[in-house]
Amino acid sequence: MNLRSRRHWVIGDVHGCHRPLCHLLATLPPNDHLVFCGDVINRGEAIPATMNLVWDLVQAGRATWLRGNHEQDLIDALDSRDGLSQHATYAQLGDSSARQWLPRLQQLPLVYRGDGWCATHAGFDAAGQPDLSIRDPFWEAYDGRFGQVVVGHTPRPQVERLGEIVLIDTGAVYGGCLSAYCPQTDAVVQVEGAATDAVLAGVGPC
Repeated sequence: MNLRSRRHWVIGDVHGCHRPLCHLLATLPPNDHLVFCGDVINRGEAIPATMNLVWDLVQAGRATWLRGNHEQDLIDALDSRDGLSQHATYAQLGDSSARQWLPRLQQLPLVYRGDGWCATHAGFDAAGQPDLSIRDPFWEAYDGRFGQVVVGHTPRPQVERLGEIVLIDTGAVYGGCLSAYCPQTDAVVQVEGAATDAVLAGVGPC
């Protein structure tokens, strides 16, 4: 079966939440293709295990891991050797392992394109180029040129639609839920996120 014709599930920002991700994967159909919408890394308590799990899925052909702003920040810090002390991913991996990950992170795509839809971490700029940190300017100005766009990056209480934009980061690392969205069927699957005292305003349990 052609990959583009398979059913897809776009997964919101995981941020090192390994156990919720395992629960979500056990819930989703095993033959569907998974698209991780970036920010697999940082913030959570099990970042290396989460990275290894997602990378194994990529290597097996079951998933695509998109680059988020947190992956890009780590790439930049490893390249420049500046600001590494601020990265939870670097702290949990250690220098040697982090540098082994660098070429993998550098090859992560910015966009995944399906039939009539696409996924990217945050959105597109005015020129139609992926922007890993954009928010309101994209939400307000998107003209539909790429069809439905599924994005993470900005935690919301629930999966939310803004016209042709679907926001699927539901704050798993902040005590919200980890969400997967199917562009072909409009279905949403959610599991409880990480138990945490770091509550983000407006993001609560599933």
